[in-house]
Amino acid sequence: MPEVRIEQTGMRSRMVGGLRVEHEGEELVLAGWVHRRRDLGGLLFIDLRDRSGLVQVSFGPEWTDAISWELAHSIGHEDVIRVKGLVVARPDGGSKSQMPTGGVELQVRKFEILSKASTPEIPVYRTPEEELPAEELRLQHRVLDLRRSELQEKLMLRHKLMLAVRVYMDRHGFIEVETPILTKATPEGARDYLVPSRVHKGEFYALPQSPQIYKQVLMVAGFDRYFQIARCFRDEDLRADRQPEFTQIDVEASFVEVDDILGWVEGLMEALAEVSEVDASLPFQRLSWEDAMELYGSDAPDLRYELAIEDWTKATEDLDFGVIRSQVDEGGRVRGFRLAGGGRLSRREIDVIEESARGAGAPGLLWGKRGDEGASGPLGKFMTDEQADRVGLGIGDLVLVCAGKDGLTSPALAAVRQAAIKALELPRVTEHAWLWVTDFPVFEEDEGRVTASHHPFVMPHASDIENIESGPGSVRGTAYDLVYNGTEFGSGSIRIHEPELQRRILRVLGLNEVEIEEKFGFLLKALSAGAPPHGGIALGMDRIVQRFTNSSSLRDTVAFPKTTAARALYEGAPTAPGGSSLEELGLQVNTQNPPERGE
Repeated sequence: MPEVRIEQTGMRSRMVGGLRVEHEGEELVLAGWVHRRRDLGGLLFIDLRDRSGLVQVSFGPEWTDAISWELAHSIGHEDVIRVKGLVVARPDGGSKSQMPTGGVELQVRKFEILSKASTPEIPVYRTPEEELPAEELRLQHRVLDLRRSELQEKLMLRHKLMLAVRVYMDRHGFIEVETPILTKATPEGARDYLVPSRVHKGEFYALPQSPQIYKQVLMVAGFDRYFQIARCFRDEDLRADRQPEFTQIDVEASFVEVDDILGWVEGLMEALAEVSEVDASLPFQRLSWEDAMELYGSDAPDLRYELAIEDWTKATEDLDFGVIRSQVDEGGRVRGFRLAGGGRLSRREIDVIEESARGAGAPGLLWGKRGDEGASGPLGKFMTDEQADRVGLGIGDLVLVCAGKDGLTSPALAAVRQAAIKALELPRVTEHAWLWVTDFPVFEEDEGRVTASHHPFVMPHASDIENIESGPGSVRGTAYDLVYNGTEFGSGSIRIHEPELQRRILRVLGLNEVEIEEKFGFLLKALSAGAPPHGGIALGMDRIVQRFTNSSSLRDTVAFPKTTAARALYEGAPTAPGGSSLEELGLQVNTQNPPERGE
């Protein structure tokens, strides 16, 4: 970790992490927490910690004054102390220390205890062999958990990344504008957090799921290039990569095309990657949404691995296997993976891969191996040598196959791909795979119901506009996602700037004129005032920090995160309102379970 440089204050000379042999002979005042103590009877050693690192300080009757020597034996773990002493070289040259400051120590002349700590509920110091306490316990005692250097380094990197964002965006002419937190509910794909108004009883604000409409309005207002490091809120089920409140880098610009936005964002990622010591070689690869789904079954594929889906519908057309024949007759396809050397996988290992397909919604997975005596397995036993050759199934290979319509098989094959990569420990072709997925469909259709693929403001491709009402499923949008190592970092599009086209989109989504006016009236009014062509993107700051630090969970990159049950264990939130709060707001609490969505 680089040295943290902070000017001298009235209580200390410097932070501890930058002390080196060249500081030998300096008399310093240091302050921090007692990380570890070792009492050897005639000598006392303490590792003193602040956010810049650790340094050893030593107490001994030969150099520590009598009062301080007496008091030193009462020092406990996590006490806050201030020490004054002389920097000396360690007798062993620090060869036994793994600390960057290990070549020196501070021989304490005088010291004082600034604050006594109660016995820590969870340890801050632990040996490399010791496991962390359970995450729930760490979240309950987050103030102690945050003292760990691993978390502090991640939050300090987060700070540097946010600073780099502001420097980069300013250099390219973007203006940071803060948009409202108390706003109007708009459909963004998740539930809103609602805030009751005391002044206007029975009415509610919504916390923003994103500043989407406001940033479009700012373009109409003539700000031309906007950005914001924005707090957003979504009341949805949580996972390791989701929090109910999160931070995004929000960007919008006028008089732009897709290449403009993608170019700026690539430059921004290059700047952030440099801070994080991550490679971001430009330009990033691009795949259309259609190609991504065809090759990988996912709109966020991990391209560190070359494994791609193959279409064997024609290659298996004469295969006498009822499962495949029935699926193809119903309009499905036969697709899968050929795994060179995959024949070494055991039946149990293949079962684990098959379970990933079931977890993604497929009824199962077909597979076949080929040995010296021919093919075997649920699929392989139906194959002649010629048919095995057609799908590229060589001696010692394995094929994994899903048959059916793409809507079912694509997500299943995406899951199978990840499971197969893990099972076979496939080599990576790169450590840092950046990808733009472009040309997303504007709409999604499910049992006659039409919804927005991204959000309702995506500009359709000009050649597809005529199909908005007659064939919404075929309409491509000028939308794009940024993907890094299989994780979606951000999503954006060129926006609709014509009010009548925006109305058409909203009508196809099932809104009547009253609903359109109620939900989007102020946006349509703004667009009617003369709107420039514009577009932008929103990038997940939390995810960027998570991936750049190889953290297993977003919770490790946020100072005070929520659990997967949306609870803040440290603060003890949410809580039932007390006193006269409900009466002032004109509310009553219904403690019965709410109906499930759709009831």
